[in-house]
Amino acid sequence: MRRILIVGGGYTGFYTAWRLEKRLRQGEAEVTIVDPRPYMTYQPFLPEVAVGSVEARHVAVSLRRHLRRTTVIAGSVTAIDHAHRTATLRPVDGPDRQLGYDTIVVTAGAVTRTFPIPGVAEGAIGLKHVEEAVAIRDRLLTAFERAAGLEPGTERSRLLTVTFVGGGFTGVEGFGELLSFATALLRSYPELTFPELSFHLVEAEDRILPEVTGDVGRWVVRHLERRGGRVHLGTRLVSAENGHVVLSDGEEYDTELLVWTAGNGAHPVVATHTDLPVDEHGLLRVRADLRVGTEHAPVPDAWGAGDNASVPDLASPVPGARTVPNAQHAVRQGKRLAANLVADLRGGRVRPYRHRSLGVVATLGLGRGIFQYRRLVVRGFPAWLMHRGYHVLAVPTWERKVRVLLVWLSAVPFGRDIVSLASVQHPRAAFTAGGRPRPATGLVARRSGRTVPAVSADPVTGRSSSAGRPDQMPPQQRTAPRSIVPFRRARHLRRH
Repeated sequence: MRRILIVGGGYTGFYTAWRLEKRLRQGEAEVTIVDPRPYMTYQPFLPEVAVGSVEARHVAVSLRRHLRRTTVIAGSVTAIDHAHRTATLRPVDGPDRQLGYDTIVVTAGAVTRTFPIPGVAEGAIGLKHVEEAVAIRDRLLTAFERAAGLEPGTERSRLLTVTFVGGGFTGVEGFGELLSFATALLRSYPELTFPELSFHLVEAEDRILPEVTGDVGRWVVRHLERRGGRVHLGTRLVSAENGHVVLSDGEEYDTELLVWTAGNGAHPVVATHTDLPVDEHGLLRVRADLRVGTEHAPVPDAWGAGDNASVPDLASPVPGARTVPNAQHAVRQGKRLAANLVADLRGGRVRPYRHRSLGVVATLGLGRGIFQYRRLVVRGFPAWLMHRGYHVLAVPTWERKVRVLLVWLSAVPFGRDIVSLASVQHPRAAFTAGGRPRPATGLVARRSGRTVPAVSADPVTGRSSSAGRPDQMPPQQRTAPRSIVPFRRARHLRRH
């Protein structure tokens, strides 16, 4: 039985395994998929997860639930030695081990591209995984809650400042959604005003959304600025240490939330830890039929697709063009890859990947969007409906489609939920605090003229108040509170 190893369980890897299960006969091949996460994330919905329009779990498709005839391994492939048909597996727990295969499919995807900018590694959040989208939402809601309790000033301004770095689809969609969400939140926070909101989108190039034409990109900039956002074109982030943003145009300000969406980088296992051929950008060299190699020198038993591969774009009139890394191509390449694997296994003819773009569509916030197909441009509410319609059809499995639709329908009469669950990052805070909340005075009792400090924990940070720790109290105060009942009343109760 032939052993097929799929490296990566993202779009392309998931759809390849899913289609193989439908096409392979019983006992024809053994399929194994390796990914550190037990689910595939539908990334186009992440901006809506960040504002609560879609539930986080609804964009995560379980690998084990939907790949019932595929061996799912939780871990990462750290090296590929195709000459010996082995891959180095680093499981979530336990030591590294070698994993043998007959055919390898490299669909590891890309990683977030970062630069050595001071403060970015310490304070920025990406928008490539569902955990990051949830953290962005909780950070924004917590900032609003804190700002509402402060007087107007420097600290309040910092809490209400959001910065996105990167003007691609992820950055623009995330920026537009959070700007829309923050504006709507003001109805629940009468202490705050619209002029206090400060949203910045920083892009190093002189335009945003490179997949659309220049005039459409300029319209999006004007649209976001009319809604109160600031778009910095041709500007780089110089520093973000301790939340203090310094831009290359000289502007400086403090920000509470810094979201990094400045493109993708080559996956390390493809770029530097494999004997398979890669190009100058660290991407896997593949042919039009998705075999690894060149047109005249294919690599036997090696296939690749998705964001980690340089796939020829046969539908483009530009010679040597490569497919752009987006969801449309990733999903369709996975389907073509599965069909070619089965055809090759049975001695049939493999076919090249060719897909004409269906156009590009982006959400710019609730009820706002942009769509372009060649010269056809749709703006506003109709484009937003097209965005939702396309992606609810594209998200895999009917179960996920129905769940997403139900959340959208419930939001029509009730609106989006505005509860922050940042405290789930510290689930033991309440437990370790012993269930004793800190009173407004910071005291729990007065006994014989002595004050016993409170023991408390911040529900967001999980840190206990040092005033309540016996090892940090003066010796005369290290007395366990026996009761919050006044001393004389307690003595009376003992007599009875």
